[in-house]
Amino acid sequence: MIRKIYFKDIVFNNFRYNDFDKIISKKGLFLFPSGPGLSTLEEEIEYHNSLKEADYVFFDSGYFVLLLRIFKNIKVNKYSGYKFLEKLFEYLKNNNNQSIFCIDPNYKFSKSNKRYLKKLGVKKIYNYIAPKYDTKKLSDKKLLKEIIKAKPSFIMINIGGGTQEILGLYIKQNLKFKVNILCTGGAISFFTGDQAPINNLIDKLYLGWFLRLIFNPFIFAKRYFYAFKLLPKVLKNNVKIKSD
Repeated sequence: MIRKIYFKDIVFNNFRYNDFDKIISKKGLFLFPSGPGLSTLEEEIEYHNSLKEADYVFFDSGYFVLLLRIFKNIKVNKYSGYKFLEKLFEYLKNNNNQSIFCIDPNYKFSKSNKRYLKKLGVKKIYNYIAPKYDTKKLSDKKLLKEIIKAKPSFIMINIGGGTQEILGLYIKQNLKFKVNILCTGGAISFFTGDQAPINNLIDKLYLGWFLRLIFNPFIFAKRYFYAFKLLPKVLKNNVKIKSD
């Protein structure tokens, strides 16, 4: 079985859904890069660096998974941020002694996220509204102080892709203790009701992007158009495999 894929100096982990309990005990920076994000690796140096320095990078992009299968004859498991959160929320229901630190884009989503986590039985929930970050020189000492004070079990970064990964690496590099840093972006909104829910069939058929496009065309149309730039990158670059 393929365990890891090496692409553009990024190590992708070929996890399966039933690996969750083993994964969650590891602690570190968990990234779920999108197809549009992967298409910008040459231009967005800080973003590329965050993927290279992450502890665990998942195959969130169904488009990337398909490109590997069609053009490189490499079959890997799609493991979306949505499915990861589904597993996490099941875990939290049975382990409500965990504490969650949410980094949210605004107060509306912050309230929704807190309300949902409370329904799961999570007793300690911390919320932080992210300012607009400069990804070229990202710094947030106020955030670090609040995280150090809270010492949470999990940090959930619920802001946009391209920024959340850089912020996640910044947090990892500036904390003296290990914690699970989850860069799952807006995926929590599928559970809170702020976005139309994704059922398992849609996720299995790699159509989550299409659902987002239908409900938020002005936000996602341009973003998904740029994802097509990933095709020549996959064709031109070597993809190395580490198997059992």
